[in-house]
Amino acid sequence: MTKTIKTFQATYRPAGGMIRVVLVKERDGWIPYFCTNPNATAVDILEAAADRGSVEQMHRDVKEVWGAGEQQVGNVYSNEGCFNLNLWMHTLVEVWAHDKPQEQLVDRSKSPWDREPRRPSHADKRRALQREVLRAEIEEALAGRPTTQRIRELAERLLALAA
Repeated sequence: MTKTIKTFQATYRPAGGMIRVVLVKERDGWIPYFCTNPNATAVDILEAAADRGSVEQMHRDVKEVWGAGEQQVGNVYSNEGCFNLNLWMHTLVEVWAHDKPQEQLVDRSKSPWDREPRRPSHADKRRALQREVLRAEIEEALAGRPTTQRIRELAERLLALAA
């Protein structure tokens, strides 16, 4: 994507003196970024801002989608283990969804008015994986000659998911 930018050096006492300022023109105005290294290039500053944005997005996903920090465990070591497990689950969903087409990851059938194109969120990817696992479980339970016991077990798992 091509953007119009302006860059200049400025003095900013709270940052210790000289800074590099980069202004990026957007449809609704200019967005400012700055760096305490006055020799940094505009590309360096914008890439650092993009990296920071992706780290913040991932942190939000781990907390809001996976519930990191909400575990009620007995000690700090258990808390570390739970947080580590949340990070692994986030990573595994992202790896699973990496080469999947966008249409397979996003299900907006419950909101047909939502036609705005956007990339799938982590929650979209997680729900797509859940759908695929559930579909495989149903197919496995009904494979061959389904027994009453297998259908009952499947129904119990489905009810547990719905509760």
